[in-house]
Amino acid sequence: MNVELLTALTAFAFVSSITPGPNNLMLMTSGTNFGFKQTVPHMLGVGLGFTFMVVLVGLGIMQIFDLFPVSYQILKVLSVAYLLYLAMKIAKSSEISESTAQKRPMTFMQAALFQWVNPKAWTMAVTAISVYAPTKEMVAVLIVAGVFGLVNLPCICSWITLGQKIKHLLASERSLKYFNYSMATLLVLSVVPALT
Repeated sequence: MNVELLTALTAFAFVSSITPGPNNLMLMTSGTNFGFKQTVPHMLGVGLGFTFMVVLVGLGIMQIFDLFPVSYQILKVLSVAYLLYLAMKIAKSSEISESTAQKRPMTFMQAALFQWVNPKAWTMAVTAISVYAPTKEMVAVLIVAGVFGLVNLPCICSWITLGQKIKHLLASERSLKYFNYSMATLLVLSVVPALT
């Protein structure tokens, strides 16, 4: 891969990783509600899970959708249903009736598996492989995945930090509740561009 293509790939990885989407909104919400340290497994699950997803997409998982087009529609329905479920959990996460023991951030495995139902992650992975590793040679696929892995982690880390920094503005339970409602709404809205 030449320098120009690598530079373009890095820029694409940065822009697509830093912009709002389901992962970033959930990481910011987790940073606000649980703090940075408790959100680290969630963050690593996103970063490593997405990198692994890029590798598998590059190795030909998209052929399943070509062979069975209905499977892509099923994935879309499952994705939307799961995002709505997560949005509901975020919206309700500040209710008084919920005990402290029940409140916990997403685990590493939950975050890694979430990539497979995240429409933005699919769009990013398919675009990255199609544009920057169109021949799907193993070396090119690994370079694309590696660049995303290196660029994605600091980008998503910044969203947790942002969430942690605004926590002091949400000192009351009421303000935290409104924040969580807002994040739940944005989570639902963030999936619309990827689905259309």
